[in-house]
Amino acid sequence: MILNDGSRKPVGVWLLLCCVLVFGMVVVGGITRLTHSGLSMVEWQPLVGTIPPLNEQQWQDVFGQYQATPEYQKINHGMSLDEFKGIFWWEYFHRLLGRTIGVAFFVPLAWFLVRGKISGLLALKLGGIFLLGALQGAIGWYMVKSGLVDNPRVSQFRLTAHLGMALLILAAMLWTALDLLTVQSATQYATRRRLSHFAAALVALVFLMALSGGFVAGIRAGFAYNTFPLMNGHLVPPEIFTLDPWWSNLFSNIATVQFNHRMIAWLLMLFVPAFWIAAQRVPMAPRTRLATHVLLGMLVVQVALGISTLLLGVPIPLAAAHQAGAVLLLCAALWSAHELRGRPRAS
Repeated sequence: MILNDGSRKPVGVWLLLCCVLVFGMVVVGGITRLTHSGLSMVEWQPLVGTIPPLNEQQWQDVFGQYQATPEYQKINHGMSLDEFKGIFWWEYFHRLLGRTIGVAFFVPLAWFLVRGKISGLLALKLGGIFLLGALQGAIGWYMVKSGLVDNPRVSQFRLTAHLGMALLILAAMLWTALDLLTVQSATQYATRRRLSHFAAALVALVFLMALSGGFVAGIRAGFAYNTFPLMNGHLVPPEIFTLDPWWSNLFSNIATVQFNHRMIAWLLMLFVPAFWIAAQRVPMAPRTRLATHVLLGMLVVQVALGISTLLLGVPIPLAAAHQAGAVLLLCAALWSAHELRGRPRAS
């Protein structure tokens, strides 16, 4: 269904607002991980869990559940109730924000459907995004469960899957919103096709870098090799393939995981400026050119945040900003790719 202008704008704006909420969710999720708060809530109660403890007895009950977990017994033994509240509220807010996103997406979606504002392929796309959001909640609990066993740390695989799904949801909403809110600019098709392939490859590379960052966070690889550009004096650390089988180094070896994250960042530092230079050599609409400028600028910011986070030993504010920068860099790459896709569309 082709929407008229009166329908396109409100649907597109609603999706952009949902993107902002998902961005906030990723940032809060990062802070939850950095403050070691993610295992403070040991039950998944999608409805009842919306209400936090309201009196001293309820707080004691929730704290008692946490005291039975391996994290308390092996890491936080002796933690006071007030200290527990400090980590509980981060995880609670993270889950509450997830529920808020669900409501903010589903209620307007139902309203748009009932009013006939959306139908056909667009309705299927938005329904698919909603299902991905429901799956994301299940993945989040699946991740938490991995840290409630003998080893009080969540699986780096499940953590990365949780992050990757959040980025996929945001990307799907942003792309759909751009479809609804923008008219294709008039860059020459032959030029557009070449740059479009380049931009699409950059989107994939940024996404891959974000996933590699999930593994860095999952095994806390950022707390090692806090030097740059070399890794403790080595271009390639000698510990890079010490685990057996060899492929386990890619996901569980601190040296290898951080090395991979750095190498993807180096590739982006090579290819994004190359893309920007290529884009400046051809005529294109001002908005499209602006998208390429934003992509290059966001890369500079993200690289600076990454290096600073590493050298300073992963302080929480910088590390959270670095995770936020990864999301914004992905959005900038998606915007550039969207501006350059396909044939020009009539306005």
